[in-house]
Amino acid sequence: MPPRSKKKPGLLSRFASLFRGRSGRSSVDTHQDSASLANAGPGSFRPEHLATHSVPDLLDPDRSSAFQSPESQPPIRLSRSENGIDDSSQHAALLAPASNQGPLHRPQPFPAFQSYNDQIASGTHGATTSLFHGARKFQMGDVHVNLGDKWKDGWELLLKRTAPNALHNSSDRFDAPKCDDDTRVEVTREIMEWLEDRDAPVRLLCMTGAAGSGKSCLQQTAAEKCAKDDILAASFFLSAEDPTRNTVDPVIPTIAYQLGRINPTLKWLIHAAVERDPLIFSQSLETQTTALIVAPVKHLRDKGTDLSSLPYAILIDGLDECRGEDRQAELLTAVRRCLLADHLPFRIFIASRPEWAIRTALEPGGHLRGMAYHIELSDKYDASADMRRYLQRRFEDIGLRINDPKWFSAGDVETLVEAGSGQFIYVATVYKYISERRASPAARLNTVLTWTPRAGQVAKPFETLDELYYNILSTAKDAYEAVDTHHGHDFLLLFRALQMGSPGCGFDLGHPSVCQVRRSADVLSALLCLEAQAEEALILDLRSLVVLRANRHLYLYHKSFSDFLQEPSRAKDLFVPESRVYTHLAKCLMQNINNFRLDINSLPGKWNGLPFPKLYRRSLEIVVELLPFALRNARAIDDDEVVGFTQNGGWQKLEILWPLLYRRSGWFCNHLAEWTDSLRGVADRLKARKPNAASTIIAFAERWKPINYGLDPDPMSWDSDSDSD
Repeated sequence: MPPRSKKKPGLLSRFASLFRGRSGRSSVDTHQDSASLANAGPGSFRPEHLATHSVPDLLDPDRSSAFQSPESQPPIRLSRSENGIDDSSQHAALLAPASNQGPLHRPQPFPAFQSYNDQIASGTHGATTSLFHGARKFQMGDVHVNLGDKWKDGWELLLKRTAPNALHNSSDRFDAPKCDDDTRVEVTREIMEWLEDRDAPVRLLCMTGAAGSGKSCLQQTAAEKCAKDDILAASFFLSAEDPTRNTVDPVIPTIAYQLGRINPTLKWLIHAAVERDPLIFSQSLETQTTALIVAPVKHLRDKGTDLSSLPYAILIDGLDECRGEDRQAELLTAVRRCLLADHLPFRIFIASRPEWAIRTALEPGGHLRGMAYHIELSDKYDASADMRRYLQRRFEDIGLRINDPKWFSAGDVETLVEAGSGQFIYVATVYKYISERRASPAARLNTVLTWTPRAGQVAKPFETLDELYYNILSTAKDAYEAVDTHHGHDFLLLFRALQMGSPGCGFDLGHPSVCQVRRSADVLSALLCLEAQAEEALILDLRSLVVLRANRHLYLYHKSFSDFLQEPSRAKDLFVPESRVYTHLAKCLMQNINNFRLDINSLPGKWNGLPFPKLYRRSLEIVVELLPFALRNARAIDDDEVVGFTQNGGWQKLEILWPLLYRRSGWFCNHLAEWTDSLRGVADRLKARKPNAASTIIAFAERWKPINYGLDPDPMSWDSDSDSD
C-alpha cells in the first residue's frame, strides 16, 4: 500500500492535545492512560489530577488568530451539565494524567470568563469558549456529547422572531404599490433630500396622512430608491391584515437581522447578544433595541469602523396598523431613546395615519415635538394632478390592450379625480375595478360613473374602499364604547350626528328656512347633551378619515366616506339612518330645555347677559331656534317624550327665553312664522292620540306671535353682541 501523505492534525486531535502534558505523548498513550484510570475506579481519581491548558483567545475577532471570520458562528462553552456528556468517569479519564507519570506538570489555566461589561469592552459580547460550535451529537474517543435541542444558535433564534413579509422586497408584498416616476414628485423629492442629508441635525422624519393618501406608496418608493443608492439599512412595513406583522414584536428583531446582513462583524455581535440572553425577545422594546442594535453598532464604532460607510436609512411604514396604541407609543419611545442617540448613524423615516400615538407625540408638549421633521401629507400636498396623470396613463395602457384609444374621455378622468377628494386610494380602487381583464373596461367605467345603490345590485366598484372604512369605523366604535364613562353612549349614532351637522353635510330639518343646518363640533356636542370636548373622544380613532380644524368644524377627508355612511349596502351593520339621528336630536333638544335652571326674577335684559359660558349660551340659542323644526321632522319620536316635556314645563321655560332671543336673533325674528307653523304641526300630529298635550302646544304657539308680545321686529333693536360659532 502506498504511504499516505502526512495530513495536518484535525480539529479533534488539536482539542485532545490541549489536555496532554508538554512531553509530546501520543494519543495512543493518552487512551492507555484513560483506560487505566477508568479501571482504577472513581475512588482513585483526585481533583488535583485535573489539568488545564491555555487556549487561543477566541472571544475577540480583533485579537484571536483562531477566529476565522465574523460570518462563522460564535462558540459555546462545553460542560457536563449543559452539553449532556454521558460518562463523567470517562471525562475524568481524558483529563487526568497517566498513573505511571511523575509529579503533575501543571500548565496554564483556561482564561477566566469575563463579566458582561468586560465582554462589551473587550469585544467578547456574549461569547464563550468552545471548539465545537454548531455541533449537536459527536464522539471523541470514549466521550459522547449530545447537545440535543437544548442549545440554539443565536442567529437562528433571531430569525425565528423576524417578519419576512415586512421587508420592502418580500415576496408577500410582490408588486407593492409605489409612485410613478412623474407622480408625487414634490413630496418624493422632499423625502429623499431629507434621507440623503446625513449632516442635518434632525434625524427622524414622520409623515402622517389620511387613510388612502398614498403613504405606503411613498414609503415603498423611498425604500427602493434607498436600496438602489445603497443607503437602506432596514425597512419594516406593518399590516393590520397580516398576523406576522401587525404587532411591534418582530420590528426590532427584523431591523437587527437586516443590519446583520450588511456587515458580518455586526451580524456576529448581534448573534452573540442573543446567545448571551435568549430571552431578550420577551423584554421591552427599549431593552431589545439597546442589546440588538445600539450596543453592537457602538462596539463596531469603538473598534475603529467608520460608521459613515454603512447604510443608515431605517424605514417603518404603517405604525397605525400595529395592534395596541400603547405598543405603538412604546416603539416611538424606543426610537427616540435608542436609535436617535448621538453616536449612531441612522436616519429614520416613519409613516402613519394621524392616530393617537404619533399624533400626541408630535403635538406641542409631545416627546417627539422638536425632534422630528413632520410632513402632513393630507394638508401640505394636493394630489389631484398626480391622480389625473395616474388615471390618464393607465387608461391609455388599457386602450393599447383593447386597441381602442378613445374608450374613455378627459371628462371621465376629471369626474373621477374630483370624486377622489385628493386621496389616491380612490383612483387606485377605481382603476383596479375597471382593469379587470375578463370584462369590458368601458362598461365598468360607466358602472363607476353612474353607480347608485339599489336592491340586488351585484356590481361593487368600491369594495376595497368600503372594507377600509368599515375596519377603521368598527375599530373606533369598539375602542370608544370600551371606556366605562361612555357607558350607554351609542358611538355610531353620535358620530353620525356630528357628520350630518358638519359643513360638508348639514341637518335638513324639513323646512327651507332650516335646511343645511351646520354647526361647529363643540356646539353639536352641547346640543347632544355630551360632556365638554366630547367630539375629541368621538373622533380619536378616526383621525385618518376626518379632521377637526381650528374653527372646531368637522371635515371629512374623503367624499366617498360620506357616501359610505349614507348607504346601508356599503356600511352594513354600521349604518345609521337619518331618521334615527333626527329623533335623537329632538330628544336632546328637549333635554337641554329641561336642564335649564334660572330664576325668572333674575333674568338679564339681554341674551348675552345670561350667566352661562358662551358655548352654553350659543347652544341654548340653537335649541330654541331648532326645537319645533326638529320635533316636526322626527316622525319616529315617541309621543310620550313630547307629552313628558309638556308636563314638565318645557314650553313655559321656552316662554321665558323667547323674548330675549327675539331681541337678539335676526334669524329668529325673520323666521318666527315658520317657527310657530312647525309648532302647530307638532300639535296636529299629537291631536288624535294626545289631545291635552296638543292643545297646550297650540295655546303657546298662539301666544308667541310678535303682535301678541308687542315686540319690535325692527332689526335695529336687536342685540348686536354675538355668540355665533
